[in-house]
Amino acid sequence: MNKTLSVPVYTETLYDGYGQSFTIDHLLFEQRTEHQHLIIFENRMHGRVMALDGIIQTTTNDEFIYHEMMAHVPILAHGAAERVLIIGGGDGASLREVLRHPTVTQATLVEIDAQVIEMSRTYFPNHSAGAFDNPRTRILIADGFDYVRQTADRYDVIICDSTDPIGPGEVLFSPEFYAGCHRCLTPGGVLVTQNGVCFMQIEEVRNSADRLRPLFADVSFYGAAVPTYIGGIMTMGWATDNPALRQLPLATVQARFQQSGLQTRYYNPAIHTAAFALPQYVVEALS
Repeated sequence: MNKTLSVPVYTETLYDGYGQSFTIDHLLFEQRTEHQHLIIFENRMHGRVMALDGIIQTTTNDEFIYHEMMAHVPILAHGAAERVLIIGGGDGASLREVLRHPTVTQATLVEIDAQVIEMSRTYFPNHSAGAFDNPRTRILIADGFDYVRQTADRYDVIICDSTDPIGPGEVLFSPEFYAGCHRCLTPGGVLVTQNGVCFMQIEEVRNSADRLRPLFADVSFYGAAVPTYIGGIMTMGWATDNPALRQLPLATVQARFQQSGLQTRYYNPAIHTAAFALPQYVVEALS
């Protein structure tokens, strides 16, 4: 007998004809904000879960995989990043990982929905782990699309920790947004983006590559398997005008990792270098 039949179930709606469901063992919060539908609940397998507009965003039990890879790969590849911009990422976990780097003097978080930050402070305190209140943090409640096109500030690393290209997140996959990011980077800076599960969203990967290539000298992707993001490998977009950063020797990455003093649960230098090896179906799609 299925013991979960009497328990409410949350079914993700990202894909047509395929998906995943989570038991809502305890509903913590649900509301339509100014920008999107937000729900937070407890699940016996994944811990606390946040979803926006029908799409799972983060869970307490495996968030470290995604956020360590979003932050440590570009920052350690750069080697001297001082100013980092995060677009989205209102749960605070990418910010948490960025601030673990002693070289970073300022991290700017641009989040369109203030309620995501407020609810993350309340229900996901370990995601930010105090990062929202760190003196190196600057929080702006603003549209990331407008910010990168208008700001006079420049950044060594930009992390686009966005939702999928649905609703408020759609413009963060546009050519105009990518051009704005390129404008905001210092020479040799790095842009990384959340780019979906490549097996399920190969068109999204292909479209991002087509839009980034006219702007950057080196465009690629790297991956990590995150259980919450069902369907295979989660891909992160990579763009920079310094091609050498993607091809650093393992020994260089190891030296920078040791110097940083980072203690990680998923990321390590071998994972860093191996993550840029893409499945053949992705290689062919990008060619």
